[in-house]
This record gives sequence, C-alpha cells and structure tokens, in this order.
Amino acid sequence: MIQRKEYLSKLLEWKEKKVIKVVTGVRRCGKSTLFALYQKHLRETGVEENQIIHLNLEDMDFEALLDYQKLYAYIKERLCVGKYTYVFIDEVQNCANFEKVVDSLFIKENVDVYITGSNAYMLSGELATLLSGRYIKIDMLPLSFREYAEGVGGTKTKSELLNDYLRFGSFPYIATSGQSFADTQDYLEGIYSSILIKDVAKREGITDVTLLENIVKTVAASIGSPISVKKIADTIVSSGRKTSVNSVDCYLKALCDAYIFYKVDRYDIKGRQYLKTLGKYYIVDTGIRNLILSTRSFDLGHLLENIVYFELLRRGYRVHIGKVAEKEVDFVAENQDGILYVQVSASVLAESTLERELASLKAISDHHPKILLTLDEIGVGNNYDGIRQLHLADWLLET
Repeated sequence: MIQRKEYLSKLLEWKEKKVIKVVTGVRRCGKSTLFALYQKHLRETGVEENQIIHLNLEDMDFEALLDYQKLYAYIKERLCVGKYTYVFIDEVQNCANFEKVVDSLFIKENVDVYITGSNAYMLSGELATLLSGRYIKIDMLPLSFREYAEGVGGTKTKSELLNDYLRFGSFPYIATSGQSFADTQDYLEGIYSSILIKDVAKREGITDVTLLENIVKTVAASIGSPISVKKIADTIVSSGRKTSVNSVDCYLKALCDAYIFYKVDRYDIKGRQYLKTLGKYYIVDTGIRNLILSTRSFDLGHLLENIVYFELLRRGYRVHIGKVAEKEVDFVAENQDGILYVQVSASVLAESTLERELASLKAISDHHPKILLTLDEIGVGNNYDGIRQLHLADWLLET
C-alpha cells in the first residue's frame, strides 16, 4: 500500500475539528485507501474498533442504506457514548438526500465525519447551501511521479519510470500490481467505462453516449492546446455527427465534474487579468488518454505539460496559462508564497527551440522564479539570466 503522506497529513490536520472532511477525486485515485491508512493510524493511536464506522455505498452489502433514513439510523445506533466516533462514508453521492444524513451527524457531539465522492456535483446545489462553512474539501489525484516510483520500486532508471508513468498512467493499482500491458488496459477500460456511465451519463441523464465519447476523444486529442467549446462542436460536426455548442458545453461540464478533465484558464501577465477565451484542458491520467486514442497520438510535449500541470496542483498551486504580449507561458502557478513561471519542452537541444522557450519567460518583467523543464540530460542546471533549466524527472522527484 502506497503511503499517501500529503493527503493523510491533511486529514490528520483536521482530525476532530468541527468540520466535515470531504475527499473528492476521480474514481480509483485512492480515496478508499486513504481512509484505510487513516483508520490504521487511528487504531495505532488508541482508537477502539467500535469507534470507527466505515461504509462504502458502492458495495452491495450496504445497498439497503441507499435510503437516507436507513443510512442515518444505521450510523446513529452505532455511535459511541462519551467518546469520539469516526464516521467514514465512501461514494456518498450514491445515497439520494445524503446531505441530510451528513448534516445531522455534524451537529452531534463527538462525531467526526469523513466522506468521499467521485463527482463535483455532490458539492453543488443544496449541499453547498446546507453545509456552507461546515466542510473542508480535499481534492485527491492519482499518484504523483514520486509516489509512482515508490510503488513500482525495482531498479528502473528515472527515465524508464517516467516513460512508464506517461504510458500506463498514475492510478495506484497500476504502480503496484505488476500486471501485463493487456491487463493494465483492461483495468483502465473498466475505470473509463465507470466514469463515463456512472459519473457522467447516468448522473446527467445523458442518453447519447456515442456523442459523449466523441467529445472525450476530441478533448483528449487536444490536451495542452488552446480550444473552445465551439471548436470542439465544429470538430465533431465535421466528422459527420450532429450536435450543438450548448450540448457540448453541458457534456464537457459533466466530464469536468467527474474529474476526468480539468479546465485551465488563460491569464494576461502584464495586464494582470483573466481571459475568457481559448483555455486549455488536461486529462487526469495519461494512461486513460492513451487508451482512448489507442496510443496513436502520443504527442510527448503536451503529455509532459499534462504531467506538470497536475504536479503543480498537488503542490498546492493555483494554475493558469500565461499570456505575455503575443507569447505564451505554459503555466503561471501561484500560492501563498508567491508566483512560479514554468515552461515545458521535451527537448531544447536545438538552439532555435531553446530561444523560443526562453523568449516567453524573458518577456516577463517581474522577478518571480522561472523554470524550464525538459528531458535533456545535457544542460541540466543551466541558468539563463535567472531562468533555471531542470530535468523533468528530477523536478517531479523533489520533496
């Protein structure tokens, strides 16, 4: 079991605080495992077994509890008197009106509530209103490259591990199972189908699954490239399918709510304003992208961008695409400590490529840190007027 230390520390930070802990993220990214790790810690620090209640609402054993009144009654009769009870509910969105259960547990003394969900929809509407100010959200992602390397172990070089990470993806099972390529593909197919059917089509009442799949393929093929909803619709129409911009917009929002795609807006660095046009999309797992596109569109540069984007999120940054005059900066990453500018390229060994990648960063007049991430072994550690060049794998393995 891979120790998800960053996420575990967040749960520990909020232990027994009067807030509901909501862990969100794409299916199979490790939410249930995180709960298992946390419960193990509780037991090791003196918490008794009867103080822990753990339900997975995708498990047939708990199907009767999909009625919110029965769910509440089941938990209530197991609460401990005079000491804390830790309540964990996986995939809570499967229970209609679950927010009533969560709110009722919240107001009780000595009840510490933790829930997971695979769709951002669970935190919209009535729940957001009912629990306003009463919950903290922990957005969970599949494995970082450092966690992946830890899970795989063995004697592979950092470059070999990175190649596998790009090819097979970052789901925890992939890193620890040692399965064949065919078995890995079957596993990813199962995740993808579950997301598409359970978290998107069923929840949104989408009947045209073929159109939904076409949108997924179009966006997956365009990761890292500026794209608009209209352009996606036009691409699908040109392939012989009828659709509208409104339909594509609705379906795309549902895909983002299911955490398969993440939209990144553009930011004018000099004008210090957000731009509403031509954002980019990144996919939560490159293994799923390779599955969707049958690995025909490897597109190394954009795949590397994809990896960097999610690593920046893991490190707590708010991330945007940067625009400076007519040039583009791959990422403007901001946190409480300041701003980091990041440019990503597979290789800058060609002088013209190096000049192009540096030009965007050099056009920025402020003095915030700037880095250039590549796969080049030669030139690593170079400093170009304050711009540091680093090997991507080394940066990803930083602690």
